[in-house]
Amino acid sequence: MVRPALVEAVAGLHPWVAEMADYAFGWCEVGGAPAAAPGGKGVRQALAVLGAEAAGAPGRAGVPAAVAVELVHTFSLLHDDIMDGDTHRRRRPAVWQAYGTGPAVLAGDALFALAVQTLATRPGGSAAVRVLTVALGDLVRGQADDLLFADRPWTGPERVRPREYRAMAEHKTGALLGGAAALGAVLGGAAPGTAAALDRAGRHLGVAFQIVDDVLGIWGDPRVTGKPVHGDLRERKKTYPVLVALGAPGGDRLAALLRSGDDPEQAAALIERAGGRTAALAEARRQVTAVETALADLPLAPRAAGELRSLLGFLVRREV
Repeated sequence: MVRPALVEAVAGLHPWVAEMADYAFGWCEVGGAPAAAPGGKGVRQALAVLGAEAAGAPGRAGVPAAVAVELVHTFSLLHDDIMDGDTHRRRRPAVWQAYGTGPAVLAGDALFALAVQTLATRPGGSAAVRVLTVALGDLVRGQADDLLFADRPWTGPERVRPREYRAMAEHKTGALLGGAAALGAVLGGAAPGTAAALDRAGRHLGVAFQIVDDVLGIWGDPRVTGKPVHGDLRERKKTYPVLVALGAPGGDRLAALLRSGDDPEQAAALIERAGGRTAALAEARRQVTAVETALADLPLAPRAAGELRSLLGFLVRREV
């Protein structure tokens, strides 16, 4: 339902920028030859369509929201890869590696502008643009915190606390998930309270999704995740299981290992022994309960509500 509208929207960009966008979506190789590279999961697209259906509207009413959110998500990935120095995305060279840093920034800017244009030209577009800009503001806030976390010490009073990490994840990951569901609901004619509750549900979902990703980033099967085992530890990322373990007895020994980058296997064992993995999965389940609470009293169309819960299960039951 969404793919043809997304293709049509991207085709309206400058041809060179459109090629970079097509590459980012996995639709072409460098130079424009068709490709069938792995794309994203389409989670935000699904949330936008389900948001419209949950409001009692046809799923097609949420398609512009799905397109806009997918454009914004891809824009954020293009810029994230540059900021984080990540050279690959979905098993291919990142856009900035394939085309250059400046062109990748330009492509990201173009996708952001196209997202706003996609919503602004629709009936009810002004309300939808407001929802999108709030989500974008929070996404930037979360990205800023994430970048600053990297420079903070592993131990001591200035170390990153798990509660700070949850707030960062809500902004960086949850804001766009919540925004997707809320945007679909807005374009589907939902009452403001329904859209706001879907937004809250999506934010809790984002925290759960990020924390499960953190667990997979340490203990996940590389054949499933596409990342090397203990990959997040090799990159010395301050993820949720790590932050919990650093606050437990023996945290100083773990911090020394993480500073040196030596022996990620031993670091993973220390994190598990300190309860980092167990605490992370427990927090993910707590966030799932918060999603259910946000959805419980909403007047949602039954089929759409059931599919929203199925999607929730898919996202967070990837435990290892």
